[in-house]
Amino acid sequence: MVLATTEQLRQFDTHGYLVIEHVLDYERDIAPVFAEFDAVLDGIAARFLAAGRITSDYRDLPFEQRFTQISIESGEGLAQYFDISLPQKGVQHDTPFFAGAAMFRLLTHPGLLDLVEQFIGPEIWSNPVQHIRTKLPARATDAQFRGHIAGAPWHQDNGVITEEADETDILTVWVPFNRATTENGCMVVMPGSHRDAIAPHCPGGIGGLRIPEAYLPPTEPVVLPMEPGSALLMTRRTVHSSLDNTTNDQMRLSFDLRYQPIGLPSGRSAFDPAGFVARSKAHPETELHDPAVWHDNWEAVRDALAVADDPTFNRWRADSPVCA
Repeated sequence: MVLATTEQLRQFDTHGYLVIEHVLDYERDIAPVFAEFDAVLDGIAARFLAAGRITSDYRDLPFEQRFTQISIESGEGLAQYFDISLPQKGVQHDTPFFAGAAMFRLLTHPGLLDLVEQFIGPEIWSNPVQHIRTKLPARATDAQFRGHIAGAPWHQDNGVITEEADETDILTVWVPFNRATTENGCMVVMPGSHRDAIAPHCPGGIGGLRIPEAYLPPTEPVVLPMEPGSALLMTRRTVHSSLDNTTNDQMRLSFDLRYQPIGLPSGRSAFDPAGFVARSKAHPETELHDPAVWHDNWEAVRDALAVADDPTFNRWRADSPVCA
């Protein structure tokens, strides 16, 4: 079990972020998720090969290289097949998502929850704003892949959800599945930026919502290369981004999870049925322990969104004066 020291807790309070090494064990915790990824990619490869969209299933390649090769050759971005969450618009009954049992076990890993408890207390809800990120290497040059190569723009996690959750103490936990480097697109943070209010965010452009340059804090960014199984913890208002993947042969693979106190708004209420009680000292009987239920809850969210108008996921408008 890896817990934050008193000094590290002070660092988090002062700077709004903290990196802790060896939170998860690669073989025990991460490798089983890769096995689920392999099974998903097997299915994609079989379908694409049968349809003549690729010339091989590339089964002999490591996962990251195989994912990249199939993406480039088929001309289709594969990210949604591996993402825990659903798109913000256009959801259909067959929109893919990823909610495997090994991923659920990672979400509810006792050591990870012990760490989260130090920051938000023992009543922990798994916020459904969760993602698996598949950042392709630079050789995926087609325009449609640009958003999967480019770094995320400067933003606050509080800024990409609705205002109902402005006072919810949401903790972001970002973990690389493979080595995150300055070359393949590691994370960058602005220390102390969490003490400021929510900055304006502008829609449009590559990578989603961004804070206009005039509203960025006058802070020297810190670049954070990280090893697999380490964890970057951030407050909901910490300004952060990621770098471009400039390599030709590496895919940066990571996940970002969010946890919050039970009973508070999540900022994406349309996804709330897929959130769950990960830990409760007061009411342990409410904890979810069945990964099949988690998967079914995401499926129910998908089916509900498929027959409804697209919900609102953020508060910002592209025609705002600050975005001109």
